[in-house]
Amino acid sequence: MADQIPLYPVRSAAAAGHKRAAYYSSAGPGPGADRRGRYQLEEESAHLDEMPLMMSEEGFENDESDYHTLPRARIARRKRGLEWFVCGGWKFLCASCCDWLINICQRKKELKARTVWLGCPEKSEEKHPRNSIKNQKYNVFTFIPGVLYEQFKFFLNLYFLVVSCSQFVPALKIGYLYTYWAPLGFVLAVTITREAIDEFRRFQRDKEVNSQLYSKLTIRGKVQVKSSDIQVGDLIIVEKNQRIPSDMVFLRTSEKAGSCFIRTDQLDGETDWKLKVAVSCTQRLPALGDLFSISAYVYAQKPQLDIHSFEGTFTREDSDPPVHESLSIENTLWASTIVASGTVIGVVIYTGKETRSVMNTSNPKNKIGLLDLELNQLTKALFLALVVLSVVMVTLQGFAGPWYRNLFRFLLLFSYIIPISLRVNLDMGKAAYGWMIMKDENIPGTVVRTSTIPEELGRLVYLLTDKTGTLTQNEMTFRRLHLGTVSYGADTMDEIQTHVLSSCSQVHPQTGGNNPSSTPPRRAQSSTPKVRKSVSSRVHEAVKAIALCHNVTPVYESQAGVGGETESAEADQDFRDENRTYQASSPDEVALVRWTESVGLTLVSRDLTSMQLKTPGGQVLTYCILQVFPFTSESKRMGVIVRDESTAEITFYMKGADVAMSSIVQYNDWLEEECGNMAREGLRTLVVAKKSLTEEQYQDFESRYSQAKLSLHDRMLKVAAVVESLERDMELLCLTGVEDQLQADVRPTLEMLRNAGIKIWMLTGDKLETATCIAKSSHLVSRSQDIHIFRPVTSRGEAHLELNAFRRKHDCALVISGDSLEVCLKYYEHELVELACQCPAVVCCRCSPTQKAHIVSLLRQHTGRRTCAIGDGGNDVSMIQAADCGIGIEGKEGKQASLAADFSITQFRHVGRLLMVHGRNSYKRSAALGQFVMHRGLIISTMQAVFSSVFYFASVPLYQGFLMVGYATIYTMFPVFSLVLDQDVKPEMAILYPELYKDLTKGRSLSFKTFLIWVLISIYQGGILMFGALVLFEAEFVHVVAISFTALVLTELLMVALTIRTWHWLMVVAEFLSLGCYVASLAFLNEYFGIGRVSFGAFLDVAFITTVPFLWKVSAITVVSCLPLYVLKYLKRKLSPPSYSKLSS
Repeated sequence: MADQIPLYPVRSAAAAGHKRAAYYSSAGPGPGADRRGRYQLEEESAHLDEMPLMMSEEGFENDESDYHTLPRARIARRKRGLEWFVCGGWKFLCASCCDWLINICQRKKELKARTVWLGCPEKSEEKHPRNSIKNQKYNVFTFIPGVLYEQFKFFLNLYFLVVSCSQFVPALKIGYLYTYWAPLGFVLAVTITREAIDEFRRFQRDKEVNSQLYSKLTIRGKVQVKSSDIQVGDLIIVEKNQRIPSDMVFLRTSEKAGSCFIRTDQLDGETDWKLKVAVSCTQRLPALGDLFSISAYVYAQKPQLDIHSFEGTFTREDSDPPVHESLSIENTLWASTIVASGTVIGVVIYTGKETRSVMNTSNPKNKIGLLDLELNQLTKALFLALVVLSVVMVTLQGFAGPWYRNLFRFLLLFSYIIPISLRVNLDMGKAAYGWMIMKDENIPGTVVRTSTIPEELGRLVYLLTDKTGTLTQNEMTFRRLHLGTVSYGADTMDEIQTHVLSSCSQVHPQTGGNNPSSTPPRRAQSSTPKVRKSVSSRVHEAVKAIALCHNVTPVYESQAGVGGETESAEADQDFRDENRTYQASSPDEVALVRWTESVGLTLVSRDLTSMQLKTPGGQVLTYCILQVFPFTSESKRMGVIVRDESTAEITFYMKGADVAMSSIVQYNDWLEEECGNMAREGLRTLVVAKKSLTEEQYQDFESRYSQAKLSLHDRMLKVAAVVESLERDMELLCLTGVEDQLQADVRPTLEMLRNAGIKIWMLTGDKLETATCIAKSSHLVSRSQDIHIFRPVTSRGEAHLELNAFRRKHDCALVISGDSLEVCLKYYEHELVELACQCPAVVCCRCSPTQKAHIVSLLRQHTGRRTCAIGDGGNDVSMIQAADCGIGIEGKEGKQASLAADFSITQFRHVGRLLMVHGRNSYKRSAALGQFVMHRGLIISTMQAVFSSVFYFASVPLYQGFLMVGYATIYTMFPVFSLVLDQDVKPEMAILYPELYKDLTKGRSLSFKTFLIWVLISIYQGGILMFGALVLFEAEFVHVVAISFTALVLTELLMVALTIRTWHWLMVVAEFLSLGCYVASLAFLNEYFGIGRVSFGAFLDVAFITTVPFLWKVSAITVVSCLPLYVLKYLKRKLSPPSYSKLSS
């Protein structure tokens, strides 16, 4: 990898010192700061000089703000002046002017922090946006101009508009108006209708969301309001399972604990519920109506993108002294999340465009396929040829008479070089491919929502996929418990149940008796660990630890359960199993607690201070929660200190990732090996340990801990140090393995895509360990491959060193977190993307929705290759819209992604067939169809050129109005269009040999080379047809039109047959139908078969057509024009067959 990237030496520290000093010495004023800045500079620059990165010398001379614009700045400096203006500079200038005008017209309002008074929207100082969702592209006024602009920005359509308008000028009129306006009108009508239907559907979807009703609290009581009428400052009541309509601060809840759970899957893609806490000042108020009797306000920061943070304060003015409460992310309820428990009341702080969910979604843009852009380029080349041909004709005339008028007439005569039917045929083809995809029985439930880009499916190089719910089912199941000497799997769980039952029944008699008698044996056991415990007691200890060490809360549906939670043993009958569901911030924890329930130890209730477990014998054990140390991504572990109410024993339980726990537990020889084994099976491992504490030890710890929590400086470090004093020499209980089940056939699908030359990137909001684990288990990263985990970086220097470390690795997968990615993209965007693109697989974890979309756009810009994004949740929408081709999966996370996507599927494994079969066919067919339609126009223009040359360069049309329209439609349309049924490889072959897909990404089916071959064919055939007709029909010169046109139609039908690779019965029907139509029309349209205008007086006699000379001469011309091509095709297939034909033979 390193060899391919040029390295530029970085200029010495002395040369660039002054700039770097400014950036690196961020210390404040004063002598100490100065010294520190200088020291920091020397150290940093020494590092950066030792390890050059792909940064040129001018890199360090730029200001810090310029770092991320470097590559672009370099390019811009090269091209200036006239050359720059001609090579696209004019486009850039026009675009800049338009942007400037648009900015002036819609000045973006600056976002500001705000003070929101409870229940008083009228007190807000400034106007806030309406709380309505709008996904439409146009409104009533912009619809027609917008659609027409989208159409006429294609050179092809614009050209036709100009040609059609020229026919209103009498001097330039060549044929009938309908020959130009009918096809153009048809294309526009189809497009406008299709856009109107799409737009109307979007409007209906928006209307449905905006007109949902909510209860608003006013002084007079509750009032129903529409979602779109909610204002900043309103107090809104949201019931259970209702969508939260706007961003709010959580004031009150019906739950006694003063907290509630919400589902955020449509916001960040995580399906676990999040715990939110009400503002304590308002939660304590006796009644709901009291919210209006107090004078209080919320100060909220300005609206921003980050969905994981919030800063604000709640102030109650009318109390003495005033109450101030700081607000954080746990006091907020973001829009598009759903209340999962209880009823909540919140004050609205952001609405509409300023809500977090809307700020994180990007505007949908019109997607244009690569094939359309390539055809657009070819059309420009044809236009150039057209102009050259017309100029040559006028020159040969000797610029006689009004030559400029003749020039324009020639331009019109040869205008068939650029066929209007190209767009019609391609659009109809795209509709046909969409229909075939939806009708494919092997991928049921697939929906094509954007019918303009099916060919993109055949050109993809990068596939960016979400993890949760896309690759995995998001269902955790407990798979393995390992105690060091003994391991339990799915088939031996009943043994654990037996052990738990026997242990509990031994303990019960003691627990039932007086407390002192039960303590001595246990104390003895803990003080003398050398005595080997029985397997039963070890299993029981492990299960109990898993049942106690977590953040899970059991929730009961029926009211009885809620009422009963306050009592302990008497409430036993209320803890009915069928009413209980578990809630936690991580699905892994729920899986562990569910498993302890299945083996007999059930978590029946939990509040902030206590937990209750039910034994298999039906007894309820109560534990007092003394301390909880929550999981953080830095510590990678969580702990809990509990006191058993019956024995007063204090135990510290801890569980966490093996990397964090291996240094904490007592020495053992099996943990590392077993963790490796489980990870290879794709299981997520957790190490569980415990430590018994005496009352004195705990009291000492608690005093130090509370002191550390009150310190003002380095609070986090001090608290961590106190907790670490406990985390020593812990007894290792067990190792657990939980599996996040993959979707059906994910492994073979990913392998197929990799073999097809598609690079797969996984972008997920999940934790680094989880993402890495799934990447291994889904075989996104193959077993033999190394994984380079990009260390967290926060500054430019760190990013520099880490990128250099990564550069030295060869052929390894990259795992990087969203924060590090942000830093690297700020300073080393170009270098990072270049290195990452050479990796076989990339995993980005902890990505926000906007970051996902940003990565997709970067890939498109830097590589110029086609990208595809796949996701299933609301957090994937921006990524799906940013990619060239977006695929949504209808999953558990709702339909938001599948509605925003271009293609919607029901399972991840359908992607394989969608790309390998339908992508291949769509691209190959469209390429053949596009080039054939161009050939059809070129051949008739060649004939016109030959005809004009013979007739002293007169600008007289060879064929009259109806013949021209008929030629492009009724005589050749069906056979040409039947190319959409052609296939070069059987679907089974395309799936069996995904390597065939690699050829498509090179774009060889439609390139300037293939186009030139078609141009040569057209010139050859057009010349033969016209010269043949003129040479063979010396006597009946007036019949030239009939003869050449008949030969032309026959040639086209034969050429279609030559292009087809796999015959379909409809193709045969189309060939004969067209031939039949032509023969029938010969009799009716005889007046058209004269040369020039009908006034030449040459009418066709049917007798002439039926003579033998006519028939053999037409046949002779046709054979000469087609036979050489058949011979060439046969020889090419024999001498250098394409890769796919080797397989199909």
